[in-house]
Amino acid sequence: VNDACRAAGVKFISTQVRGLAGNIFVDLGENFEVSDTNGENPAQAMISMIGNDKKAKLMTLDEQRHGLEDGDYVTFSEVEGMSEINTLPAPVKVKVMGPYTLELDVDSTNFGSYTGGGYVRQVKQPATIQFSSLRESLKTPLFLTSDFAKIDRERQMLLAFQAVDSFFVQLGAYPRPGVVEDADKVVMMARQFNTDYTTKEGLRINSQLVEEIDEVLIRTVAMQSRGQLAPMMSVLGSITAQEALKAISGKFMPVRQFFMYDALECLPTDADGKALSPEELEGECSRYDGQIACFGKTFQRKLEKLQYFLVGAGAIGCEMLKNWAMMGVGAGEGGTIHCTDMDVIEKSNLNRQFLFRPEDIQKLKSDTACMRAKEMNPHLNVQTYSTKMGPDTEDVFDDDWIEALDGVCNALDNVQARTYMDQRCVYLQRPLLESGTLGTKGNVQVVIPHITESYSSSRDPPEKAIPVCTLKNFPNAIEHTIQWARDDFEGVFKQTFDDANTYLTSPDKFFEALEQQPTMAAGAINNVRSVLTSERPANFRDCIQWARRRFQDLFHNQIHQLLFNFPLDMKDTQGQPFWAGAKRPPTPVIFDETDTMHTDFVIAAAMLRAKNFVLAVPASVTVDLVRDSISKMKIPEFAPKQGVKIAANEAEE
Repeated sequence: VNDACRAAGVKFISTQVRGLAGNIFVDLGENFEVSDTNGENPAQAMISMIGNDKKAKLMTLDEQRHGLEDGDYVTFSEVEGMSEINTLPAPVKVKVMGPYTLELDVDSTNFGSYTGGGYVRQVKQPATIQFSSLRESLKTPLFLTSDFAKIDRERQMLLAFQAVDSFFVQLGAYPRPGVVEDADKVVMMARQFNTDYTTKEGLRINSQLVEEIDEVLIRTVAMQSRGQLAPMMSVLGSITAQEALKAISGKFMPVRQFFMYDALECLPTDADGKALSPEELEGECSRYDGQIACFGKTFQRKLEKLQYFLVGAGAIGCEMLKNWAMMGVGAGEGGTIHCTDMDVIEKSNLNRQFLFRPEDIQKLKSDTACMRAKEMNPHLNVQTYSTKMGPDTEDVFDDDWIEALDGVCNALDNVQARTYMDQRCVYLQRPLLESGTLGTKGNVQVVIPHITESYSSSRDPPEKAIPVCTLKNFPNAIEHTIQWARDDFEGVFKQTFDDANTYLTSPDKFFEALEQQPTMAAGAINNVRSVLTSERPANFRDCIQWARRRFQDLFHNQIHQLLFNFPLDMKDTQGQPFWAGAKRPPTPVIFDETDTMHTDFVIAAAMLRAKNFVLAVPASVTVDLVRDSISKMKIPEFAPKQGVKIAANEAEE
């Protein structure tokens, strides 16, 4: 099939799972172009120095690592003094000299001298990847390592899969579970595949992959190869699906070209430490025979009797319920899956929480997910809840209730809830399965009492807080402007009106809250007074005029005031230019009614203002309406205010 696909120019991906072992093979053709190898946002850093050298040396500000790698390409902008580097005809290749230092593949000896400012930005370069056919890859395989602790067994696993497939072709069935005679035949076939063989015509048919066959490993793979495990198929199937998306989109680096994955260490042994007997592994003509072939009947009965608690029924929760239904977890006498989730299904959930359908919107996630899991396995015993896990619900999920469980599985979307469940499990000595995703990244943690560390034992370092002075006056990254906009939106369109409503409905509560935040009291009172009196609009035109004044204040007056306090030629206490490094001088904006960005701001702000005051909004808000509403407005000329103190750094805040 692979030969036919290559001949027709069709991309080829194959995967197979044999019990606790699986593999993926990818062949996307002789010249496959990857437009973005890692999917990360291009790196960007602020420049602090560029030298005039044959290979120009560049230093970035030490506030943040540049994040580049050897061989990356970059462009430059807003560099002062050495303006030639801003207009280079092509991106420049870099060599990393340190976390804040780069060597540029450009001769800057004849450029002007660097005086300040500037950004260096990564330019993603497409990569062309050559793939070999399956026929050639079997002789000279290339692997993407899944587990560096098992890197020495990749070639052994390839031989094992070839031998098991050959056994099936010759005998019409896979090796019987636990039967040594069948496993010995697989080992013999593996030896044949590990032999160099070239035809008289010089055509190389086979090649030796390893110096010595690992007979124990190959027998182990053979004796459990009839197994069919839902979790293994989920893992290999999801990775294969991602490879298909890569083949279609050209984004992210594909698997090159074999991916071997196994969890053979999970295979159980009997009381004497020996492999399970063929009788224990023999099927029962049930839906679980593929699982019994790996783990045995005794293990299957244990799964069916488990009392497990699933906290969350979103994306991960749906996956867990599907797998547990296929495995028979809690599907026997005395077994139950308990599932709680307080959320209802939203339309946005449907693209990734696959147990939900359009007709389920606004239904409880826990009820719907468990209902669908029971459709997969009618024997599944489920108990659903819509209760949030937390200190205030410990009367529902008390210590006795959790101690009666065999384990807990978190499928949560926030650290606070994860930490709470971890603390309960540690205190009550219950096993915990923890996992999470972020885009294309994910993590899994198995917490076992007295054996592994708990979830709360290690945490990600807290995100570095952005100083208030940076947000309000000296932003230098897109993250700063986004956070500034969020804070401004929260204050102007939400917090002020929440305060006003509290004042109108519960004045005592309003003033009690102010007493707890005395530094915020004056501002909160002034804001409430203004929205209830002087700035209360009568109609939508008033909202437009308010939005126009808001534009003037944010993007013109405040910037003029900042430049009045800190002139462009100002020096700091050390005699260095104030506007240098991370501090970039802003430019006041002149409102232009022909600029759609300006009018869009006014329209959006006016509509939000009207919604705050429950005012009617025209069915069509046009630029002409904006122009007409502000045509007679008189915008005062800016006059700098004396004595206004603006924090220049964190120490002055």
